[in-house]
Amino acid sequence: MSRRVFLGLGTNLGDREQNLREAIARLKAAAGVNFLRQSRVYQTEPMHIADQPEFLNMVAEVEVHDEMSARELLTLVKRIEEEIGRRHRERWGSREIDIDILLFGDEHITEDDFEVPHPRMWERAFVLAPLADLTPELASPTGETVRDAANRLSREQRVRAHLHL
Repeated sequence: MSRRVFLGLGTNLGDREQNLREAIARLKAAAGVNFLRQSRVYQTEPMHIADQPEFLNMVAEVEVHDEMSARELLTLVKRIEEEIGRRHRERWGSREIDIDILLFGDEHITEDDFEVPHPRMWERAFVLAPLADLTPELASPTGETVRDAANRLSREQRVRAHLHL
């Protein structure tokens, strides 16, 4: 048995395309993770702190074995971030790579330092546009589909399809 998981990846420092390629390669090589597919890459304006380079964002769909908990996957993606060279800076600031667990099967987790589904994903075009590439009919808690939410938010938040990796 396995769980379907969606991961959000973003980068705005260094060789952004290479940062995403490296993150994908490390996910594909990770024990207990079966890499299924990835969205297109989107170029997006930063949120909250405007004085920083634009981001490249994408979503990856993976399966994890039932033995892997969401916390263990979080540990894995944080290790991948470190291996690629992420340095922690101010919140919402620039980053070499960021990997967020958006959805972990149908689990709902609320802990002090970890929440799944990702608590702000339905507010972010840079998450929903690539997620719509993979699962456009997925419904939000309000019933709005990923596709519709991405289209609505993309009118307010600049998101441009960039490339396929």
